[in-house]
Amino acid sequence: MTRDYAKKSRSSSGSRSNNKKGTRKSSPKRSQVPAWVWLFTGSVLGAFIMFLAFLSGLTPSSTPAPAQPEAPVASKSSPDIPKPRFDFYQLLKETEVVVQEPTPGGKGKNSTPEAETVPQEYILQVGSFKKVADADRLRAELILMNLDASVETVTVRNGETWHRVLVGPYTSQSKVANARSTLISNDINPLLLKRNRS
Repeated sequence: MTRDYAKKSRSSSGSRSNNKKGTRKSSPKRSQVPAWVWLFTGSVLGAFIMFLAFLSGLTPSSTPAPAQPEAPVASKSSPDIPKPRFDFYQLLKETEVVVQEPTPGGKGKNSTPEAETVPQEYILQVGSFKKVADADRLRAELILMNLDASVETVTVRNGETWHRVLVGPYTSQSKVANARSTLISNDINPLLLKRNRS
């Protein structure tokens, strides 16, 4: 009798493929844990291990350090080590400053009659030139800035003549501050002078 081997092979191959599909279905599923959870867990575990390694390197403070043999101590009054001296008490007594009592006619606690009788005025020196023409040119610029400018001629020790350009005089510090801010805003750096008012 003849057999049909083709049909049998088809049916046997079909049963094999069903077995393969069945084994895939019965295999365990992959883990559903995200990758960042594993990364975080690994980082925490690594930090904990590093912490333990750090702690193992520390020596406990409760255990005493090994005692070192003491060197023989010389007598306490040895001339090698001088005793500290505290002389600042004596120095303070020597540099004592006596403050005079204020006069009863003064306005403030520390006011003196000399300060009240000599009034001060403030002047801003803007420049100093050897040539009169240069001083006059700067004075004209300052007048255009609405400042009270003048030129003062001065002879110095070695006989040289200088021409100073001055702004002022002012009796109050607020007016001096306003004039100075005007000069600084125009790139001029003045020098503040105090004089006794005449």
